[in-house]
Amino acid sequence: MTRVNHRIRAREVRVVHGEKNVVMDTREAIKLAKNAGMDLVEIAGNATPPVCRIIEYGKYKYELSKKKKASETHKQKTKEIQLRIAIDEHDYGIKLARAERFLGQGDKLHVQLRFRGRENAHRNLGFDMMKKVCEDLATMGKVDVRPNLKGRRISMTLSPLPKPQQERKFGRHLEHISEEALEADEGDVDEHVDE
Repeated sequence: MTRVNHRIRAREVRVVHGEKNVVMDTREAIKLAKNAGMDLVEIAGNATPPVCRIIEYGKYKYELSKKKKASETHKQKTKEIQLRIAIDEHDYGIKLARAERFLGQGDKLHVQLRFRGRENAHRNLGFDMMKKVCEDLATMGKVDVRPNLKGRRISMTLSPLPKPQQERKFGRHLEHISEEALEADEGDVDEHVDE
């Protein structure tokens, strides 16, 4: 919690006001702030002596809330698509179109390929599939975590390229599907927030 005016406990504070950066008695600093029609706000309480600014407290709180909101809006989500070795070409196109959309929105993408039954004996086909996915999505994102095998799954993570460098290849696969069908199908997708 931010301390203001008489709630500041230190005897001396470092006051930053405009170009000035002075160490002074806390009571004098509070008088100086009151004379200017502002507040003495503790910025760095752990410093020795604590750093304070002479500003309007309401304005300071507003600036803090703006910074907090800006940092929250830039959190990157991780979306996931799941594949199988025996996937139809059309289904593969749909999955990659969805992957392009996620990367186009600035989200990270976790691609997971699951093996079932005897498919586990053909892991090399799984790695070939992941290599193909990497090549097909190279115009939208770059590989962060290379394909690795864990149990019966191969997974990798891609992060989006900057918007001007992105170029979609698979968008045409989504043109004939209604938005409602896409929204309903997104229930299968896991969302994670990176911290």
